Amino acid sequence: MRFERITIDASVMGGMPCIRGLRIPVATIVTMIADGMTTPEIVADLPDLTSADVEEALRYAAEAVRERELPLRHAA
Repeated sequence: MRFERITIDASVMGGMPCIRGLRIPVATIVTMIADGMTTPEIVADLPDLTSADVEEALRYAAEAVRERELPLRHAA
């Protein structure tokens, strides 16, 4: 999968994956979604973003999780 809107630059936000070189990390967008914000609300709150940026951030996060195993509490 190719990501056109996600950039990683050591001089921007310590190399965290960000949107289009802006100082808006993918993690910030994912957290906003997790907190119940809609894409239009996120774009209104961060006007440098577009809905396509939000969508790609979510796709990037999904792919990042798919690529690694995270410690989870197992159901009893």
